[in-house]
Amino acid sequence: MGAKTIGIISLKGGVGKTTTVVNLGAVLSNEFSKKVLIVDANLSAPNLGLHVGIINPQRTLHDVLNDKIDITQSIRSHELGFDIIPASLTPKVTSPMKLKNKLEKIKSKYDIILIDSSPTLNQEILTTMNASDELLVVTGPDYPTLITTVQAVKSAKKKGAKISGIIVNKVKNKKHELNLNDIEDATGIPVLSVIPDQDFVSEALASCIPGAVYAPNKDFSIEYMKLAAALIGETYEDKRILSKIKGFFRPDLMRAEVNRMLFSK
Repeated sequence: MGAKTIGIISLKGGVGKTTTVVNLGAVLSNEFSKKVLIVDANLSAPNLGLHVGIINPQRTLHDVLNDKIDITQSIRSHELGFDIIPASLTPKVTSPMKLKNKLEKIKSKYDIILIDSSPTLNQEILTTMNASDELLVVTGPDYPTLITTVQAVKSAKKKGAKISGIIVNKVKNKKHELNLNDIEDATGIPVLSVIPDQDFVSEALASCIPGAVYAPNKDFSIEYMKLAAALIGETYEDKRILSKIKGFFRPDLMRAEVNRMLFSK
């Protein structure tokens, strides 16, 4: 039985797609002891490797897609517990639609494969859709980002891709932000996670460490714990007393909790 392959998509840069891949990869491998591979399929503007301190990879996904090396030769084991296939920072012409077949060769080695996609509606993001068993769409709590999210959902549905849920990232809990009803009504997809915008995340990025590893007890990190658990059919209990109190005053968090419960079943 092969790995579940999950594509992380959005049609707007800076929403937090790569951050999501890195943090889910770290949490699934460290907290849930899963064999995880993260793949940088943002072939035109890759930065997944940069998020975890890989500056100039010698063997990349570009080489795999150009049939220069076997896919097993592009895999790097990271000290944080997951494996990664980085992409080349130097633009190269590739045949991205080969990705699905290339990944088939190694799926039996992993429990979860996470694919970081291009933030543009091009062949690259279609490649991620084609190679994935299911998709998660990352959005922000604002109208410009929601519009691109709706476009991403429509494109995925046209391709027959399975969309498991929405991740609302960089939430400041301000009155001007869209609520979960707005987002779910516009997309027709349940919100599985509400990730808060916390200052330490930029510090973690500067240190090339996933935020969930850098500060595991922060709200940001706990939300990734809960999301990761749902993706593998498990639950994660936040034992912090203040978080339980906070939940009574945040209906959006409670709704995401219910959506995760339904999803994990």
